[in-house]
This record gives sequence, C-alpha cells and structure tokens, in this order.
Amino acid sequence: MTLLDVGDGHRIHWEVHGDGRPAVVLHGGPGSGCSPFWLEAFDLARYRVVLFDQRGCGRSRPLGELGANTTHHLIADIEALRDHLGIERWLVVGVSWGSTLGLAYAQRHPDRVTELVLFSVAATRHRDVDWATVDIGRLFPAAWRRFMALVPEGERPVDAYSRLLGDPATADHAAREWCVWEDALISAPPSPRFEDPAFRLNFARLVTHYWRHAAWLDDDELLRGAERLAGIPGVLVHGARDVAAPLEFPWELSQTWGELVVVDENHQGGPQMQTAVGEAIHRFAQG
Repeated sequence: MTLLDVGDGHRIHWEVHGDGRPAVVLHGGPGSGCSPFWLEAFDLARYRVVLFDQRGCGRSRPLGELGANTTHHLIADIEALRDHLGIERWLVVGVSWGSTLGLAYAQRHPDRVTELVLFSVAATRHRDVDWATVDIGRLFPAAWRRFMALVPEGERPVDAYSRLLGDPATADHAAREWCVWEDALISAPPSPRFEDPAFRLNFARLVTHYWRHAAWLDDDELLRGAERLAGIPGVLVHGARDVAAPLEFPWELSQTWGELVVVDENHQGGPQMQTAVGEAIHRFAQG
C-alpha cells in the first residue's frame, strides 16, 4: 500500500496505472474510495491514470478521521499528489461528489487541468443537501418516513444523523438507516458494500460531515467560478432520470462552460453513461 503524507496526520493511498497522458480520478461519496473498475474507462496504453482514496476513507489513514477533512484540504491533497508524481497538468475525471471536488479543484488550479470529464454531476450546495434529505421525500414517502424516524422535530436530517453517527450508542443503527436512504435516493437495489458495518459507518459519517457544511463552498460558487475554466474543454454527462442530483445544476453550468450530454438513466448510471464518459475520455486522449 502506497501512502502519501499530506499533513494534519493524514496519509492518502494512491496508485498509478498505464503509460500516457496523465489523468486523475476523483471518487464519489464522499467516502466511497476509489476502485479498480475506474480503469475500464481508460485505454492504459494512452493514459497514465492516478487513483487515490480521499482523506478518511478507503485505504487512506487514519480511517474515518473528520478533523482537517474539508474540500479545501482535498484540493490541497490533489495538488500534493500531482507534485509528488511530477505531473505538470492532467485530465480530471469525477463522479457525483467527485464532480463537485473536480470543479472546485479546476477553478482553484485551472493551469493544472487539461480537460474535465464529470458525470452524475453534483454541486453539494445547501439547497442540494436539503433536496436530497427533505424535499425529495415527496417522491419516496415510505423510505423517507423511515429515514426521518431518527430525526427530532425541527432538526435538519443531515445535522441529526451527523450527531447520531458520532455517538457509539446510536452510530451503527444510524449508519444503516442513512445507507438505506442513500440506496433509495439513487433508485438502486441495496448496495453490497453497505453490508459491511465498518464501511457504512465510515461512509455515512463522511457524507454527513461534508453535506452539513455544504462542502465548505459558498452557494453557487461553482457556477460563478465557471469563468475560470475558460479554455479548458469539459464534458458533463448526466442522467435525465437522476432525482438525487437533478439536471438543473449541470444544465446551468453548461450555459457558460462545458458540453452537456444527457442520457436516459438515473444517478447510478448505466451503459449509456459509461459509453458517453468513455467516448469523452477517448476523445481527449487524442491530445
């Protein structure tokens, strides 16, 4: 296991595959960790692909650490890893939460980004978090009633779950209920990874940590900052049936930057999304 010390007591796991144009992958969650399946989107004879687990998750250490764990720390980690590997500029690929992080990184360091490929695009604004934890309950009333059973009246669900997940007496049950809601949000069958008590607890703690702070970004910061991406080619692939992260944000972003590709799938995606993402990555391999 290869770990890079990024300070604050955090060490992030990273690995490199292939030989060609540099690319970095930003996984979702927050807290999902990076898996080898990401490599299927790349021609490893044409890309040098960097995978890494963000702070506190996957094979990074310490696992589950929330201290010094914000979007701004993760942006600094991406830069530290780029510098460590001696890479001047790279393609940035991100999914869901990884698209929020990818946009924030590219707007902070546009001179380090050759292109962006983002899919199941999310913004992690206050209103996006409220949509995903409150408003969307109108679409999934039974699942939402179960989700809200642990939330005291008058408390934001994301705040309540963050508190419950930090209490050993309630953490396991709260993690299970949060992850059941996560599956409902993306209209997916129960995820096998959530059967692991340690994974679901760590995942739920990281998601609520980032969501309750709206990723430490000002609302609409990513839309206002799109002008910093001028000259950087980008493709946004999004599902028309994505109710977890509605099409509104990537559509608004595409009015000033990026090429929007809409497929008839949900947040989890499927063959159409995989094809569109693969085509964008292949196109950018041409240089």
